Amino acid sequence: MSLRQYEYALAVAEEGSVTAAAELLHVAQPSVSQQIRGLERELGVELFARTPTGLVPTVVGRAFLREAEVAVNAARRARATARAGAGELVGELVVAVQMGFGTRQLPGALRVLRRRFPRLEITVFEEPSSAELERLCRRGVLDLALMAACERTPADAHHLGDEEFAVVLGAGHRLLAADRVELRALEGEPWVRFDRDSALDGVLLTVLRDNELPPVTAARVSQTATAVRWAAHGLGVTLVPASAVPHGYEDVVRPVSPAVSQPVIAVVRRGAGPAETALLELLRQENWSGTAAFSRVS
Repeated sequence: MSLRQYEYALAVAEEGSVTAAAELLHVAQPSVSQQIRGLERELGVELFARTPTGLVPTVVGRAFLREAEVAVNAARRARATARAGAGELVGELVVAVQMGFGTRQLPGALRVLRRRFPRLEITVFEEPSSAELERLCRRGVLDLALMAACERTPADAHHLGDEEFAVVLGAGHRLLAADRVELRALEGEPWVRFDRDSALDGVLLTVLRDNELPPVTAARVSQTATAVRWAAHGLGVTLVPASAVPHGYEDVVRPVSPAVSQPVIAVVRRGAGPAETALLELLRQENWSGTAAFSRVS
């Protein structure tokens, strides 16, 4: 078996046909068919079932493809590491970010990283849930994950700092007169909330419970920018990391009392290469203090 066969099988699974996979890989169709047949003969199993809608991985095929994806990603990283040792870092860096965290810090770190390694391609997944991040980690496709600390935080996680949260109020809201909003003063307010399994909604529920506030839901959204915009237009109030507030909405944002903050961690894959190590160090150098985050909104 070869990595080329693995790559061909993954392409067929992604595209659903040999023809489309050949186009994706920029190779002739017979070459893809031959490689897949050879792989199935060597394994002694059928990897794909032919259906009216195209080729679909069998149960065995799905199990094989999960491991094939890990192997292909590992090979790509090995090549990138070797090239980095020669002074040239080429390849893809895959980063996952839990929604709302590191909004201000990550772009700056990535900008410096790209200047250092101009041929490095960066892919960022903004995932709202811890479960989805864990799934990506198990698949072996992530190089670095940026997320809020939780009960299942890995022992080897790197604590970067703390995201301080702010409340977003509607234009003309009575509490905008205050420099800092008392959480108890929000009693009776409807909330613009987030997806049920997201870290941000978990933070909000904890804050409401600790301050004996009912979780009155006006709406649920999947992006922090949407929550801020809807709250600013009076649909309800919302609670977001201060650094995640989009430009132009600073006037309707206030810090809260008691203060709400969440530790932010980075988890780097085992055997991290030079790109992951460099990005981690750049993230460490970013300013994660609550004071800096509120400089935009105070």
